[in-house]
Amino acid sequence: MKSKDIMSKTETGCCPRFDPKTWDNKTVTWENKIFAKSRITSFLHIPLNIGRVIKNLIKKIDDVDAISSDLFMLFDENSLWGADLYIEVTKDVLGAKMSKISGTFMTKVFEGPYSNMGKWAKEMESYVSKKGKKVKKMYFHYTTCPNCAKHYGKTYTVLFAQV
Repeated sequence: MKSKDIMSKTETGCCPRFDPKTWDNKTVTWENKIFAKSRITSFLHIPLNIGRVIKNLIKKIDDVDAISSDLFMLFDENSLWGADLYIEVTKDVLGAKMSKISGTFMTKVFEGPYSNMGKWAKEMESYVSKKGKKVKKMYFHYTTCPNCAKHYGKTYTVLFAQV
């Protein structure tokens, strides 16, 4: 399956409509979940080349028929100047950096503009703490691109806190 096959089934031809119930207040455990990885350049956490980086990585993934069925992406906002992008794949991707993620993750869905990210990260830490856990690492899943968010009328972000 190619990414265009997945996107062609959506009402926008791009990002699928997101159902917050899918990820809100869940706990998931991954064992060596495989991802193709790339680096995005940012300025104060504002991505500068996200579209190009995603397109280039998805092309490599499509070239070897390795896309997961839902185009699942995670971002590690690990610097003011960049973020690591992870796209779930079904096998190794030639020419791409590969990464496996394992662990238990608590999830929470947030709705609103990306400018709330810092506030949401603090809310996520509080949520995890109230459950008696400690955040080891946090990943962000942006459910739609800006154009699709405008079409759907909502912008959702899922935070994955590794505990």
